[in-house]
Amino acid sequence: MPLFWRIFLLNAVVLTVATALLLGPVTVSTPVLLTEAAVLTAGLAAMLIANGVLLRVGLAPLQRLTRAMTTTDLLRPGARPAAGGQGEVAELITTFNAMLDRLEAERTVSAARALSAQEAERHRIAQELHDEVGQTLTAVLLELKRVADHAPPAVRDELHQVQETTRAGLDEIRRIARRLRPGVLEELGLSSALKALTGEFTGPALSVRHHIDADLPPLSRDTELVLYRVAQESLTNAARHSGARRVGLALEHTPAGVELSVRDDGHGIHGAPEGSGIGGMRERALLIGADLSLGPGHGSGTEVRLVVPTHRGSHRPCPR
Repeated sequence: MPLFWRIFLLNAVVLTVATALLLGPVTVSTPVLLTEAAVLTAGLAAMLIANGVLLRVGLAPLQRLTRAMTTTDLLRPGARPAAGGQGEVAELITTFNAMLDRLEAERTVSAARALSAQEAERHRIAQELHDEVGQTLTAVLLELKRVADHAPPAVRDELHQVQETTRAGLDEIRRIARRLRPGVLEELGLSSALKALTGEFTGPALSVRHHIDADLPPLSRDTELVLYRVAQESLTNAARHSGARRVGLALEHTPAGVELSVRDDGHGIHGAPEGSGIGGMRERALLIGADLSLGPGHGSGTEVRLVVPTHRGSHRPCPR
């Protein structure tokens, strides 16, 4: 029975009984006697209690739905509110759950297209940096060397300094191109790409160690790319924002699936709002059905953990 009719009929019953009592054994004198006031007060209390119980029971599913609406995050899909109640209340909750399913599916498709376009753009930019800018700087280096060989000694030293500056710029461009387009991932696989990635971030101010299992199951190209990008973003955050001195990267084959974890000994997140980088990691994780968690590490610092179920990670490609 719809909520409206349940409330209406309960009030109709209570008012009918009250009217019958007033027309029958219950009377009201002028002035009102103490016993009559007690009977009327008890009747009013009974009516209010009955209405309160009915409203509490009938509106409880709507309160759960309100909490679900305020806490729903499409990047963190969770349990749906149970379709409790009756009539239009259960129908409303069912409709809300169907809307969430549709929104999550549409977001997954749109995010997959956006990330695919992003990867294609990164590939194009890296190719242009390597082919256009890289070759131009290489030609400049050769020309500087030719000029320096025929220059007076006083000018030769200055030209050598210009050569070193140009060579450093060329190395930086190549490093940026490698980050935009991880060619080692396509050529040598995920394990080698992650080892090379940790080597890029290792320096005087940061020590990065890695542990990669040798018995990893076969993974799809999209899954390997997501694992690489999550590791890259995690290491970038640790190097730029955490103030860490040591970072550990591990890729392991566990009963839950393939697990990537990046731990640092920095100052932690301490409830800081998530930026676009973390949001991008969550979107990538959703594309392959993986679970991404971000929180404090053991003792201090931050830990990023990505778990890819093998039955989904090796067979479910990202939409194009």
